[in-house]
Amino acid sequence: MKISKILASIAAIGTLGLTGIAAHAQETIKVGLVAPFSGPFADYGKQMESGIKAYMKQHGDKVAGKKVEIIIKDTTGPVPEVAKRLAQELVVRDKVDFLAGFGLTPEALAVAPIAEQAKKPMIIMNAATSIITTKSNYIARVSMTLPQVSGPMATWAVKNNVKKVVTLVADYGPGIDAETAFKTNFIGGGGQVVESIRVPLRNPEFAPYIQRIKDAKPEAVFIFVPAGEQGIAFMKGYRERGLAEAGIKVIATGDLTDDHVLPAMGDAVLGVITSFHYSAAHDSPENKTFLKNFADANPGSGRPNFMAVAAYDGIHAIYEVSRKLNGKIDGDKAMAALKGMKINSPRGPITIDPATRDVVQTVYIRKVEKVNGEVYNVEFDKFADMKDTGK
Repeated sequence: MKISKILASIAAIGTLGLTGIAAHAQETIKVGLVAPFSGPFADYGKQMESGIKAYMKQHGDKVAGKKVEIIIKDTTGPVPEVAKRLAQELVVRDKVDFLAGFGLTPEALAVAPIAEQAKKPMIIMNAATSIITTKSNYIARVSMTLPQVSGPMATWAVKNNVKKVVTLVADYGPGIDAETAFKTNFIGGGGQVVESIRVPLRNPEFAPYIQRIKDAKPEAVFIFVPAGEQGIAFMKGYRERGLAEAGIKVIATGDLTDDHVLPAMGDAVLGVITSFHYSAAHDSPENKTFLKNFADANPGSGRPNFMAVAAYDGIHAIYEVSRKLNGKIDGDKAMAALKGMKINSPRGPITIDPATRDVVQTVYIRKVEKVNGEVYNVEFDKFADMKDTGK
């Protein structure tokens, strides 16, 4: 009799333990953040994490009565097989409700089939090749696409009497998208592209390419390279080889003058014209609030950039979906909630296009200028309600 009572007690404890685990799981909304946190693109993941921290500092770590848990996974860079393995772990072992992050296109494309198969909402916080959202019905993007920001740069350049350019882009999906969109608008507007240069994604040596640009004698060079170290390296070579003195202007996507590294670039980038969707100098109440919360949540981390803003908006979207679904995350219902979602972002109003699940937003034309002794991307023109033109 005693043994049977003991066994019954053990069984009861076991059942309670399992119930407790299940209850705990149900009380948490898990977000798997997949991005590079080490290697040459480490800042991408760090900016995303910092943007999420800024939002959660402002709005708390609970939504719909559940605690939001961020599970960080480091891809180490544009390594598709690593991104895929990490996403599988997040879905199968960690039982995440959302996949998010994706600093680079190869990561996003590798994970898309997993999102599709598992019916997990996948929030793109940077990767900018146009085709990404076509690879799964469970992908929504809150960042940008390269066609979306490159086309306006070409349109602006032609209108402002820049007629002869060389293009230089990183040789992977976003770079090819940027080159295509720029050339389409530039040539369509009557401009001439005298040479198109593609450089390796990893550790390009810019010196010979910069000499080719100088020898081609264009009025301007249009550039897309991944944000961070490569922009610094290109502008250093541009100055050293005398392209400014030769009268060759720099026009680019905002990756070149990334807010996070802009202070380190200093006066070398004064006058550079870029087209982009976010500047730390953007004048709005939402951006002032974001900058304050970013600084408070991430002391000593410097300026936030466009990836931090996209992550801030991405976690905002996740909170909104969770609220609408009362914390019960279902892939199809989550995607229905994301389609058409409007957010008052630090960059200005954004909408998730219900047809493409891509972001619709204002693209600004900016010039690097001194503001209170520091260099900033100062907005002076804009293209409102820009969709992804690459689809």
